[in-house]
Amino acid sequence: MRSAETAEFKGGVLPLLVGGGALVYLLAIGDSFLQDSDTFWQIETGRWILAHGAVPTTDLFSFTKSGAPWMSSSWLAQVIFALAMQAGWVGPVIVTAFAAASAFALFAAYLERYASALMTTGLTMLAVTLTVPHLLARPHVLALPLMVGWFIGLIDAADRKAAPRWALLIVIALWANLHGGFGLGLLLIGPAALEALRQAAPAQRLPLALRWGAFGVAALASCCATPYGWNTLIAATKILSLGEVLTTLGEWAPPDFSRFGPFEASILALLGVALWRGLTLPWPRLLLVLGLLHMALAHVRSIESFALLVPLALARPWAEQFAPRPAPLPVAKREFVLPGWAAVAAVVAIIGTTIVVAPRLTYQFVATQMPEQALAAAQRNGAERILNGYEFGGYLISRHVPVFIDGRAELYGEAMVMDMFRAVAGRDTAALDRFIATYDIDATLLPAQAPIVGLMDRRAGWHRAYADDVAVVHLRDRQ
Repeated sequence: MRSAETAEFKGGVLPLLVGGGALVYLLAIGDSFLQDSDTFWQIETGRWILAHGAVPTTDLFSFTKSGAPWMSSSWLAQVIFALAMQAGWVGPVIVTAFAAASAFALFAAYLERYASALMTTGLTMLAVTLTVPHLLARPHVLALPLMVGWFIGLIDAADRKAAPRWALLIVIALWANLHGGFGLGLLLIGPAALEALRQAAPAQRLPLALRWGAFGVAALASCCATPYGWNTLIAATKILSLGEVLTTLGEWAPPDFSRFGPFEASILALLGVALWRGLTLPWPRLLLVLGLLHMALAHVRSIESFALLVPLALARPWAEQFAPRPAPLPVAKREFVLPGWAAVAAVVAIIGTTIVVAPRLTYQFVATQMPEQALAAAQRNGAERILNGYEFGGYLISRHVPVFIDGRAELYGEAMVMDMFRAVAGRDTAALDRFIATYDIDATLLPAQAPIVGLMDRRAGWHRAYADDVAVVHLRDRQ
């Protein structure tokens, strides 16, 4: 533990250095943020919102689900990306990098209260390593600093044996407008409340429980402070009802442990420390860590939550059990405080420098998600109802072409998405027949390496019209 003077002197300096360093690194790898065609329809949705001054309530982009109910739980992030796109791809890349770097800065700001500068920096670098593979120009990244700030507010309140400050509700309300992952924020209230009650004196537990309960209800209500109201809660849970689809989409699949990687190393290190040094956790924090670990083992996309929240949950127990004396500061004097005027000036300088440098930065979307020439060939031949590959949906939406399917799996439903995956893999020709007949398909635009391409080459009444390394177009023969 450090003394009160040291903590005050270092507060804000290390997080700014870490956040600034992370920003530089993320801008250097900015092309990696542009690898998911969902980015296209996110931006187009934002443009539609700006043009109409409203949020969508029905499908805007497909011919298979046109007019079907659909809500965009990430409407605010989509507007931000649409505005950023006015500068070209550099805009969404910078927005994504700033959001992620802010999350890492908040992460470091909390850790440095309990750990040395070396350990804080090391843990932040590990968090960056684990998080980077899922950093894409998509709404979930804009919510990362809110997730970290929200958890810090909860765990800080628990350590003060108090309920969270009401101002924290602004964070989850903003989170609910940025991304549907705010449900995790609601779930985090439970273990934080239990930790607060565990630490409180017996006589204080009932009134404290009532205050936490009131905060929980207020947080739930705050999540409805969106253009969709209480329907926001329904929209956020639809993706979880997709069943088999979640085992097929890469970000919802479990991690691959066939090769040793940073995530496995992190789990082994955590287990090794617990066995070697005897690190013990209060039971509410233990349940929290196990829950976050379970989520990360179940879905790749949850590794970022594990990376950013588990060290925060372990920070105080680690310091109390292993940090050298002097004794820890009174918890009441270790509240999370934003940096002062110097930190604000540094942030302004970082933003200003980025704006100046931005015109010199160039980024390109990954070519395998952009079947530009194949789409042009299909349109030259008069194709109107194109059965497109799942990964091409976003690009077609950006070209204002009504799509057969795209990344909004919750709109299309488990049955249609899985039929599409099996058909493209060449395992279900009956599903392909149903699609062609039901939706009067006159062209297909499919990934060049997909097994279905060979089947279409041999399909009676169809012919190959165009092919390149990205996509292949087949047209129905005119009668």
